[in-house]
Amino acid sequence: MPVFQDDDDDDDVQSSPVYEKKNGLGGQVEVETRATNMSDTELRHNNRHHHHHRGGNKDSSDFSTAHSLSGQGSSAGGERSGSEGSDGALDKDRIEIKPVNDEDDTSVMITFNQGVSPFIITLTFVASISGFLFGYDTGYISSALISIGTDLDGRVLTYGNKEIVTAATSLGALISSTMAGTAADMYGRKPCIMFSNIMFLVGAILQVSAHKFWQMAAGRLIMGFGVGIGSLISPLFISEIAPKMIRGRLTVINSLWLTGGQLIAYGLGAAFNHVNNGWRILVGLSLVPTVLQFCFFLFLPDTPRYYVLKGDYEMAKVVLRKSYRDAPEEIIDQKVQELADLNHSIPGRNQAERYWNSVKELHTVPSNFRALIIACGLQAIQQFTGWNSLMYFSGTIFETVGFKNSSAVSIIVSGTNFIFTLVAFFAIDKIGRRCILLIGLPGMAMALTVCAIAFHFIGIKFDGKDATVAHGGYSSWGIVIIVFIILYAAFYALGIGTVPWQQSELFPTNVRGIGTSYATATNWAGSLVIASTFLTMLQNITPSGTFAFFAALSAVSFVFCYFCYPELSGLELEEVQTILKDGFNIKASKALAKKRKMQAATVQHDMKYEPTQEIIEE
Repeated sequence: MPVFQDDDDDDDVQSSPVYEKKNGLGGQVEVETRATNMSDTELRHNNRHHHHHRGGNKDSSDFSTAHSLSGQGSSAGGERSGSEGSDGALDKDRIEIKPVNDEDDTSVMITFNQGVSPFIITLTFVASISGFLFGYDTGYISSALISIGTDLDGRVLTYGNKEIVTAATSLGALISSTMAGTAADMYGRKPCIMFSNIMFLVGAILQVSAHKFWQMAAGRLIMGFGVGIGSLISPLFISEIAPKMIRGRLTVINSLWLTGGQLIAYGLGAAFNHVNNGWRILVGLSLVPTVLQFCFFLFLPDTPRYYVLKGDYEMAKVVLRKSYRDAPEEIIDQKVQELADLNHSIPGRNQAERYWNSVKELHTVPSNFRALIIACGLQAIQQFTGWNSLMYFSGTIFETVGFKNSSAVSIIVSGTNFIFTLVAFFAIDKIGRRCILLIGLPGMAMALTVCAIAFHFIGIKFDGKDATVAHGGYSSWGIVIIVFIILYAAFYALGIGTVPWQQSELFPTNVRGIGTSYATATNWAGSLVIASTFLTMLQNITPSGTFAFFAALSAVSFVFCYFCYPELSGLELEEVQTILKDGFNIKASKALAKKRKMQAATVQHDMKYEPTQEIIEE
């Protein structure tokens, strides 16, 4: 049983006897003490001078400290009155030490304030190569559509041909992403990423050797299978190996690789723009990171959770020892035991039955269903506010406006995207996910509105596959379009370009695979719709109408995020589930996130080399 020792010998705290209860699941213990006549500040101060002694058995493997968040009427916390003590006084504060039923909260590892090991950094960067491939694919196709010319079937591609080539990857990604989460649980995260490398390899070879339009489309479809798998598994892989205090930032590294891939693709596109068959070189270069990632993973392990899932406890311990180099051996054993217990949280005699039960739990448990609404909603917003249409067709857009070296202009846009993703890397845990979303979406709406007005005054008309501009060459309105598309890229990268990929933190372990599959599939379904209709929209409702439509969707998206997306930075996963249990509870989440940041700062300052106590609001 955990023991608290008072190092200060304070006489101002009176504690009632400790009550112990055991349940039937692995002998877990719930310990409760009551402290009287202490303010919330004094309570936090005294907690920093108490050492939580853990035994080597499961009964004392992991506990969390909880006290009430006064003034909150939601499920995240509310003011609670304690029972009267022997002196007749009313308890003002209550502490509960209790096990938390989720791997990321119960983890003993993540309660130690230690640096990130080189092993975790290596795994993160290798897994993030999938993000680079994702970004490179969306970047090179924009330049390729301009430079292909008559290389396919001896004729110039129509707008319809361009939409098919572009949408083929989104279709492949949509198909594979619906199955990738389940496949990751059945076969492993690492094998799935390596399989995505094979799909990239086959797809790239088909495209490089293509002289027919349909071979090019088939290559894009197969490459899409790889993109869909990698876009889901890579953030999931990182979230499962990352310490919780920096999970947000490590996941953003995947987004940094993605935007970096787009930037490099645009740069190479500009370099090979006037080279004969330069687009084939662009596609062929994607083989380099594909082969590198595959080779790296030959020598790297899977996540500890997957090894426990398959009963390979020794391998799980090996990975944990490398991840947390200073952790005692008994702590490693406790973590593995926790993961083993969580493996049975979804009932079922086989994988198929457990999958079906997890689908039902995702839709029938209120907190899970609200998490699904948020995750799918954010992924849909990311697509339907127009960013990928700009990535796929930016060369076509800038060429239409009158910029002959359209690839060079695209480099500026993708460079802006990369820089502000880097800003999001530093802001996402400090400022908060909700805050940067509510800054980014109005900025996107404003920039898109200005672009819609500018397109109106340029006067673009479509005649079949050709676009004609009333005022050809460079113009002031053309400059306005470039400037505000760059501004749009900045606001996009800061918020909606980054936050949706934090989706794994919304779901508990037992439905994380299927929940992230749904969300990622939503992203690729939106990408498919946008990629297959964008040029048609430009023709039928004009560029002004198209950009105005995206601006309106950005405004509606702001309303959705304002009312439905709570602040989750710094919260434990159990707290996320508590926040979502009976509503979206925006106010409670903001207050709790603010409190968590204050507590984290105090712990970092006062307990740099000591294990911390997790403080959970109830």
